[in-house]
Amino acid sequence: MSEPADRRYGPATLPRARGPLSAAVVEALRRPPHDLPADLGVDLDPADPFTDEDLQLTLFLCYELHYRGWLGVDESWEWQPTLLALRARCERVFEAALRRLVGAPTVPAAGVAAGLAELVAADNGPALAATLQRRADLTQFREFVAHRSVYHLREADPHSWALPRLGGPAKAALVEIQTDEYGNGRLDRMHAELFRRTLDRLGLDTGYGAHVDVAPAVTLATNNLMSLFGLHRRLRGALLGHLAAFEMTSSLPNRRYGNGLRRLGFDEVATRFYDEHVEADAVHEQIAAHDMCGGLVRAEPALASDVLFGAAAGLAVDRLFAAHLLDSWAAGRSSLRAPAPPALPAVPPRVSLVALPAVAPPAPPALV
Repeated sequence: MSEPADRRYGPATLPRARGPLSAAVVEALRRPPHDLPADLGVDLDPADPFTDEDLQLTLFLCYELHYRGWLGVDESWEWQPTLLALRARCERVFEAALRRLVGAPTVPAAGVAAGLAELVAADNGPALAATLQRRADLTQFREFVAHRSVYHLREADPHSWALPRLGGPAKAALVEIQTDEYGNGRLDRMHAELFRRTLDRLGLDTGYGAHVDVAPAVTLATNNLMSLFGLHRRLRGALLGHLAAFEMTSSLPNRRYGNGLRRLGFDEVATRFYDEHVEADAVHEQIAAHDMCGGLVRAEPALASDVLFGAAAGLAVDRLFAAHLLDSWAAGRSSLRAPAPPALPAVPPRVSLVALPAVAPPAPPALV
């Protein structure tokens, strides 16, 4: 196995286990590929799959083998049959929980684009973006960014799994969206790279997967949802629906995130990731709903309900994520798994040394 020349881009270090199932997987991945016990995970029955740390980390461990892999882990684990069998057991539990959570959204007579608009209009999740814009302190904003880094440092990758599974108008529309996400081929404009600069401005580790260990189950679930949809061809409609809902609900929250950072005194380097999404996602919204999802359903009408399921599932799990953060902060505790006091972030250009303590509590969480 070759070592990466630049650790910023992965693979990440294996995280710590969170229960017997993830412990068995972590231990196995440290060794050459071999068969896992046949009964591993057969009695899996968590009370709440979305907050079960062991289940969500196990899924994340398995899924990451299809992205950047894990540092020091033999790449042949990606297709090891008994590990895939374990993943399938975990996926059945997770997907069943998703379908219980959102049911089977009805496709309106006006079509799938109208159905997406109805789901978005009815979404009344917790006001996380408004809180970050108006009231969150620096510690809370850093926590939010650490949570989101799990996805944003590989932004667009899960949805790109759909590209070889599509043809015609839906594929063309997805390519148009993804081209923007990947910076039109320019490294400095890739959204993942813009987010890396935000992490750096906030004094956080910019390495790929650096914050997985402190991300709770519900954060991993928002990422596992995309991987579940992306890695199964049968769920390609759900994957596009998820992306459409993501784009249709992104512009205003990103404006608020950028304004929140400006309120805390950060400069345009810190806010560019969010500012970029205000304009880009307003355009992507129409492409995603009408050209991408509408194009898919015109070619494959039977996938309409899958599109709406994926959108509803994405919105619902994001509501759980937002509620976790806001409930944690309201209770005066960290929303991350392992808070501890690191050094304060570097002072951004527009923040004075005098002003910084007013927004920086003395013991922000450790995000390493």
